[in-house]
Order: sequence, then C-alpha cells, then structure tokens
Amino acid sequence: MAYQSLRLEYLQIPPVSRAYTTACVLTTAAVQLELITPFQLYFNPELIFKHFQIWRLITNFLFFGPVGFNFLFNMIFLYRYCRMLEEGSFRGRTADFVFMFLFGGFLMTLFGLFVSLVFLGQAFTIMLVYVWSRRNPYVRMNFFGLLNFQAPFLPWVLMGFSLLLGNSIIVDLLGIAVGHIYFFLEDVFPNQPGGIRILKTPSILKAVFDTPDEDPNYNPLPEDRPGGFAWGEGQRLGG
Repeated sequence: MAYQSLRLEYLQIPPVSRAYTTACVLTTAAVQLELITPFQLYFNPELIFKHFQIWRLITNFLFFGPVGFNFLFNMIFLYRYCRMLEEGSFRGRTADFVFMFLFGGFLMTLFGLFVSLVFLGQAFTIMLVYVWSRRNPYVRMNFFGLLNFQAPFLPWVLMGFSLLLGNSIIVDLLGIAVGHIYFFLEDVFPNQPGGIRILKTPSILKAVFDTPDEDPNYNPLPEDRPGGFAWGEGQRLGG
C-alpha cells in the first residue's frame, strides 16, 4: 500500500522535474555505490572536445557531491523550484521548459570554458530559483525562520548562505547571471517598445513534448461545436 502511494505521488511530479531530479539522485547513488566516480562525470573541455567524452556535457549537471547536508539542500531546492516552474508559468508548455533547460545549460557550458568549475548542477538550480523568483515578485519568503523577504531576493539570500558555509559564490553568480539573461530575453525585452521575441522554442521540441494541435480541417457535428446547436445569439449554458 505504501509502495502504491509513493509510486502514485512520484508519477504526479511533472515529467521534466521528475526526470531531472531522478537523474541527479541516481547519479549520486551510483557514485556512493562506487559504480562510477566523479572523475568520470566532471566538466573537462579537453576530454570533451579532444577525446569526445560528450557525456560530460550532461553529467556535470547531475552530480551535487556526496550525500550530506549540501546534497540534500540542493535537492530540496532543485525539486521544489523546478516543479513550481513546470506547474506554474510553464504549465502546458513542456517544450518551452525543455528549451529553457537547453538554453541555460548551453550558456553555463560556454561560461564554464572560462572559469574553473567542474560541476554546474548548483548553478543550474540557482538559475531555476532566479527565474521563479522574478516571475513571482510578490511572494513572501521565510528562510529558516530567520529572514523574511520577497521572492526576488531569494537567489541573493542563497548566495549569502553559501558564502557563510565557506563555499565559492562563483557558482551562485553564474546561476544568477544565466537566469537573468533568460528572464530578460523571455519576459522583459519582448515587452519593451520595439522589442522582439528572441528565444523561440524549436518546432522539433514542440512536436516531441507538446500535445499536437487539433486537425484544423476537422468539422465537428453541430451538437459538438462550442455552444451546441444554433439556438440564437445568447451565451451557451454555463458560459
């Protein structure tokens, strides 16, 4: 019974959030069981481009370190804000959500060529947090019962917390920078005078991830049309 409940709860997680979170947990489990090592996963441009170890472009986003406080902290934030984005502003737009993943991953990989970062999963999590926080500016947040603030300050609070723990804030700054680039190009610039929509989800992603549109040539029966039979010009019942 408990297994069925857990299975049902797991399947209710939106597909992209479920796939990414699961991949991160399984990758960490594989490292803990010594099936693989972090040296096979980390971002290394020379091994990627000269030795064609292409999988590193993906695996460096999946490993968050050994199981411990830092791992659990990152998993909680990854799951929470990835799911809230997918169920919120990306609801019904799975292809657009996947495109944000690809765009953010591409920019981080590009920046990773110039900074000494071997794992980019934490930066990716901060990017998700940043985009969610900017799209929900009036949500009040509480951090461990100590700080009260509005959502747009959350990425900066997390960066400060990371600094207190003695971690490098370069990772957080990278996530914030990439998150801001995406937010600006997707939410701000197109709404400016003379602005245009630069980020357009490729049609192949829409074909794979989104429900196909209805056949435009389909002509429903009169009783199946919106409003039912032509009883006049008034609103249909329940309209």
